[in-house]
Amino acid sequence: MSRLVRSIGGGLGRGFWSLLSASFLANLSDGIFWIALPLLAVGLTDSPALVAGVAVASRLPWLVFALFAGALADRLDRRRTMIQVDAGRVLLLAALTITVVTGIATIWWLYIVAFVLGCLETMFDTAASSMLPTVVGADHVVKANSRLFAVEMTMNQFVGPPLGGFLAAIAFAAAFGTATAGYFGALLCLLTLRGSFKPKREGPPTSIGSEIRSGLSYLAHHRLLRTMALIVGPMNLGSTAVWGIIVLYAVAPGPLGLDGVGFGLLTTALAVGTVAGTLLATRFENWLGRPNLFVACILALLVQDLIFIVIPNPFAVGVALVLTGAVTGAFNVVFGSIRQRIVPNHLLGRVMASFRIISWGTLPLGALLGGLIGQAFGLTAVFVFAAVVHALLLPSRLILNDKFMAEVEEQARANVAAQAGASP
Repeated sequence: MSRLVRSIGGGLGRGFWSLLSASFLANLSDGIFWIALPLLAVGLTDSPALVAGVAVASRLPWLVFALFAGALADRLDRRRTMIQVDAGRVLLLAALTITVVTGIATIWWLYIVAFVLGCLETMFDTAASSMLPTVVGADHVVKANSRLFAVEMTMNQFVGPPLGGFLAAIAFAAAFGTATAGYFGALLCLLTLRGSFKPKREGPPTSIGSEIRSGLSYLAHHRLLRTMALIVGPMNLGSTAVWGIIVLYAVAPGPLGLDGVGFGLLTTALAVGTVAGTLLATRFENWLGRPNLFVACILALLVQDLIFIVIPNPFAVGVALVLTGAVTGAFNVVFGSIRQRIVPNHLLGRVMASFRIISWGTLPLGALLGGLIGQAFGLTAVFVFAAVVHALLLPSRLILNDKFMAEVEEQARANVAAQAGASP
């Protein structure tokens, strides 16, 4: 049994095994829930705007709550925060299951559930990302992130959604009840993780507001992180504009002419590539180098946009999605690990949250723009918009070069060594 744990945990220790197991169960629940919830919404209303509101409510917390979640991640024990979040998820989904069984669920109740779960997600993800370097050590974060991201994608994209659809077809209560059990299982896994994960704090107590400003200030004055955030934000803006209307492009009478099953297989192609990319992230990094991997991600998105325009063929689009997923999956692992290595531990939660305000805060805006552009000018205009956005980001390679990145990481290591030497 111990050999199995070491094998699956990648030799990263029992603490990582606990974290990996919790991620496995929590992301399985995520995949079930985020498929079942919109299906329930369709049963409650036939208004496209009201149904789309569920997705907006779930993503809105990354704009309005992420900074607060980051400050909490740097104030509180991160493991305890994750346990409390999972407990909150269990209670909320149990309440949702009861309203479904009793027939009193409404679309407005779904908005509340989606928003609160989105807030809990920001806290959980920020605490987990901030805690990982402490669990495995800064030198192993790429390997650890690769395994974690692969588990997240597999459960979120492969296993959870079809299982959620199957359970929802039987009964919505079965889907939500299963998701509740998964979150409870993740909570139990986190209870096996030993040790304190509360960042060391020095100096007098400070307010939440001043701590949030500290995180924003660190990001604003850190040239590499600031540049990455300002590039990733528009990347996500263009991508979510496309994915906001992709179902209209893919499903008949759209250009690809697929049915619902075909559309599911098409989105699975992206997940296949992403899982492969996360597992091969180190090889991508060694093969291309970090600056070239960054620009390769932008270029892959641009090529994908152009294929949507000029080759509306399911096979061509599927291949493009696999390749794009592979490059973006590797990109997420490598550059997410850079953030974890170079940011001081006591600031990591706030800086990660500040980064995501810029990089993920564009997600709801991109979806909104995609819908508005598609409504006014047609679907092709959305792909043209995304292609222009992604093309304009290509010159960022001139700023993000190997020498610059190496200097930043060397300075971060020197700072850590200096702090260790100053400790009593």
